[in-house]
Amino acid sequence: MPTKPDTESAARPDPSPGAGSGQRNDVLMEVEDLQVHFGMRGGALARISGRGGGAVKAVDGVNLTLRRGEVLGLVGESGSGKTTLGRTLLGLNRATGGSIRYGGQDLTELSERRLRPLRRRLQMVFQDPHASLNPSMDIRTAVGHPLRIHRLVADDEEYEAKVAHALERVGLTPAERYLSKFPSDLSGGQKQRAVLARAIIAEPELLVADEPISMLDMSVRAKILQLMLDLKRDLDLTYVYVTHDLASAKFFCDTIAIMYLGRIVEQGPAEQVFNEPRHPYTKALLAAIPEPDPNRSVPRNLPRGEVPDAAKPPLGCSFHPRCAAALPHCGWERRDLRALLERRWLDLAPDEYARERALIGNLDALAEPGPTRVLVTPGRGHSAADVLAYFRRLREEASETEPREPFWGGVTTMSEDGGQVVVEFVEARDPRLLPVVDSVSVACHLYAAPGA
Repeated sequence: MPTKPDTESAARPDPSPGAGSGQRNDVLMEVEDLQVHFGMRGGALARISGRGGGAVKAVDGVNLTLRRGEVLGLVGESGSGKTTLGRTLLGLNRATGGSIRYGGQDLTELSERRLRPLRRRLQMVFQDPHASLNPSMDIRTAVGHPLRIHRLVADDEEYEAKVAHALERVGLTPAERYLSKFPSDLSGGQKQRAVLARAIIAEPELLVADEPISMLDMSVRAKILQLMLDLKRDLDLTYVYVTHDLASAKFFCDTIAIMYLGRIVEQGPAEQVFNEPRHPYTKALLAAIPEPDPNRSVPRNLPRGEVPDAAKPPLGCSFHPRCAAALPHCGWERRDLRALLERRWLDLAPDEYARERALIGNLDALAEPGPTRVLVTPGRGHSAADVLAYFRRLREEASETEPREPFWGGVTTMSEDGGQVVVEFVEARDPRLLPVVDSVSVACHLYAAPGA
């Protein structure tokens, strides 16, 4: 990273909050066990009874270190928690637990009044440039608004000069052509450039960019990313780049953190994560990238099923219900038994489905999160012995198929008890994010030490 000219360094009104605080010079922000939970109000019955509707664990125990000048990519499907994590780093969402250390302070403990002076150093670029700009403000007012809020200018002449300089930096030249325009007068790419100008005008250290190119035409996406890299070089910026676009993350990011259901499952240098993915979810994301050659057939091996409900995440490893490489202790439970049966029945002929479905009584009893000991009630006209024989036949069939069905590896015993079938599972273990090799960390039992 090139050193900034002395003129730019002198232009900053105050030193970085981290200066003189005694923290490591290369570390801008440290996040430890960060949690962000959103309460659910529940339905009418829950409100009448006074019982809460639970909580969505949007961010569930995230640890990361953000270094100065770094571009950290938060990558994952919709609902993975990446946007919530990015907003929480800036105090836009309040943390439920954990800490965010910045400039010698824990941002999670600061009130809104104490956070406001720090916001000039911590800025955000939102996903939709059309909604990010007030349609009733001209560009002069919209871009310069942070200068007024943080009282960074002494008079209108300085204000005008700083706004024009910011517009020139992001490629809206000559600035005089855009100052009096309104957002409706600009294209999507020009609006995003104006949003970037507003973000950098207060001379921040960190920019959280939430899908900054996803709403733009393909023709301008690369130009916006290159502009952001140029600003990073010229202004010594640090980025947190939130995206589901693996191609742009590979181009733009130094470090990648793959998120799934509120947790980081793999983190490391971008080149290593893309060239040698280790977590099964990372491999699945890369396998889903479209092949540009229509004449080339690429094996997909995509994960089965859908992303689970974040309000009721799976036991143990959250990815295990969709993972072909899951191990016995990954967290199998009664919901997985129901999913197994439903997947099987989808492939059966109607008469076969009716015959097998009749063996099981109340299937809804298997829908909720459950312990490692499950009771299965036989259907009308059937006995526990019939159900037990059925389960044993399914397990035998699964042992002969490829790819194998990992569910049965998590079953320890199946037996009859009081007219029901008892299915017991291996006790779930929650994988921790552990270093594997060359600065890459993975939260997966495939890479954990035995018994860990």
